[in-house]
Amino acid sequence: MTYETVTSADGTSIAYETFGAGALLITVCGATCDRALMRPTAQALGEHFRTVTYDRRGRGDSGDTLPYSVDREVEDIAALIDQLGGPAHLYGHSSGAGLVLHAVAAGLPVGDFVLHDPPYSPDDRSSRDEARQYGLTIRSLLSQGRRADALETFCRLTGMPDDVIDGMRGTHRWAELLALAPTLAYDSAVMGDIDNGGAVPEDVAARITRTGLVLVGGESPPFMAEVSRRLAQRLPGGRHIVIEGHGHVVPPDVLAPLIAMNVRN
Repeated sequence: MTYETVTSADGTSIAYETFGAGALLITVCGATCDRALMRPTAQALGEHFRTVTYDRRGRGDSGDTLPYSVDREVEDIAALIDQLGGPAHLYGHSSGAGLVLHAVAAGLPVGDFVLHDPPYSPDDRSSRDEARQYGLTIRSLLSQGRRADALETFCRLTGMPDDVIDGMRGTHRWAELLALAPTLAYDSAVMGDIDNGGAVPEDVAARITRTGLVLVGGESPPFMAEVSRRLAQRLPGGRHIVIEGHGHVVPPDVLAPLIAMNVRN
């Protein structure tokens, strides 16, 4: 697939694709995802907006300048907005929603923004401790070059059974996931696993002055329903919508019209 690039503030090349016309909307993917996996959603949204799907740093055709910082990922979005002509609406899925929250809080020229199934931890000690332990474990495994172990740790965290993980080993998709494994630490940092126990970042939400929309799948894990409501309550005029009958991943033909109804074009 043909793509274009933009150079971020630290010199990192970011690859992106554009679909459709109208107001600019940038899609931000979550863990173990890249622009290719987000492409069907971007194409569906392209019926309503000038929609961008991009490879977050360390993924696909984008570069990766170390050391990593969440601020650098915010600068990547800023570079896209600057090149494509902002302001931009932002849609973030899963941990990508956490990155969108940081971008809006940083004061980027953003119109409307949508946070879809942000996987923050419930605000209790056990959940915070579990998130911190996950963050530390992922970083330790990756520092030892144990990508497969880090990937398996993430898959188990998401509830994937061991027999499914075993079945994926040796496949083309497993090889793709291994290439993305270092970015698991990036998503963990975005979600504040170590710094904040993965809970809704009250300090980040407090810096937001724009109205935001929080989506959650009606079949998503119950904790996501809880934290999505809490996050919507922390946003000025925040709205909360449950997508009934769907889980963490919503088909593009269902998701795109819903976003189009709630985001200005």
